[in-house]
Amino acid sequence: MILKKGNKIEMEDKHIFKHETAIIDDNVKIGKGTKIWHFSHIQSGAKIGKNCSFGQNVNVGNNVVIGNDVKVQNNVSIYEGVELEDYVFCGPSMVFTNVFIPRSEFPQKGSEFYTKTLVKKSASIGANATIVCGNTIGKYSIIGAGAVVTKSIPNFALVVGNPGKIIGWVDFQGNKIVFDQDGISKCKKFIIKNNIVREI
Repeated sequence: MILKKGNKIEMEDKHIFKHETAIIDDNVKIGKGTKIWHFSHIQSGAKIGKNCSFGQNVNVGNNVVIGNDVKVQNNVSIYEGVELEDYVFCGPSMVFTNVFIPRSEFPQKGSEFYTKTLVKKSASIGANATIVCGNTIGKYSIIGAGAVVTKSIPNFALVVGNPGKIIGWVDFQGNKIVFDQDGISKCKKFIIKNNIVREI
């Protein structure tokens, strides 16, 4: 892990890649094996786990918490108030928000104004999708490209459209789950009841 203080980066290990055009602010923690590519910016107070990858032109906001093995593609901003658990995938140019009613005339700056968003383990968010703040994206769910998520998404859900709607369910690897009339998956690993999918 590295901890940047002032103009100096103190490394507990040297297995972190930072492109020369990337900017890392003060008081940032970054885990072993993480790569930060061209023109990306990691802001003060951010905590990033091991083996993450941040593509070109990524911004990680102040005090953002990101787990291990997270992949963030080009042109994504992860604003303060957003938390990503382990193995989350953020597709190119997808969007997070952190304020419900933004007004330039009436600025809302500071943590007390930001509405929290949580993306749970192994969720995948497609290119150009938008996640409206205040929602939780369930583990192993898939948000399709261009979808607009306006409410919380349960585990294993497959969501597409604007506004985003659940059109099916996926397993750990993203394959569609097929259920029988009793709500048991063909693979015998999942059960669905009241629109909630659980492992058996």
